[in-house]
Amino acid sequence: MRTVLACALIIMCVVPTWSQAIELQPSVEQIATALERGRAAAVTRTPPVELYSWFGPPREPANEFRPRGFLMTKLSGLAVLSAHFALRAQQPNEQEVRRIVDDMYLQVSVTLYGDRRDFAQNTFVMLVQGDRKIMPVRIRADETADRTSAWPKSPAYRAKVVASFTYGDFDPLAKTQLSVFPRTGGELSFDLDFAAIP
Repeated sequence: MRTVLACALIIMCVVPTWSQAIELQPSVEQIATALERGRAAAVTRTPPVELYSWFGPPREPANEFRPRGFLMTKLSGLAVLSAHFALRAQQPNEQEVRRIVDDMYLQVSVTLYGDRRDFAQNTFVMLVQGDRKIMPVRIRADETADRTSAWPKSPAYRAKVVASFTYGDFDPLAKTQLSVFPRTGGELSFDLDFAAIP
């Protein structure tokens, strides 16, 4: 039995791991790759926020007032951290890297548009995987929305809503629907393929 366990451990350590889903426990190689991705982005002056896994319409003038957002996974968080440090000619220390790797929550950030400064308050967010509904541990929204360039016309305000989901509550390989329910009514939904997100 010990021989089988030893062989399994050797295989797990020697065989490279391939990332094809949201990584719950990134390997040393995946962490190094994410940190390098951040350093490379700093060299090309790519804004760190662009390193997150974005969803919704592409960022272009025609979509200026359409809701969109991003997922803050462990690997994208490491890339963003590394980029911020690299822009200051620094590197994150082991404790800062460990804080992200040990994080228990997937953060989902959505930018919404409305016509009142407080429109985003009490917005509800959930993930749907098949017939399973995954509720967030917490949701926070901007108390006061920022004015858009359309102000005072509609949509006059922009706000961010961030939901935190426990990694163990959802399937990191599943096709997922993100459902957003603004206080003003209605539902926005985004189709996410977790298997394609690092």
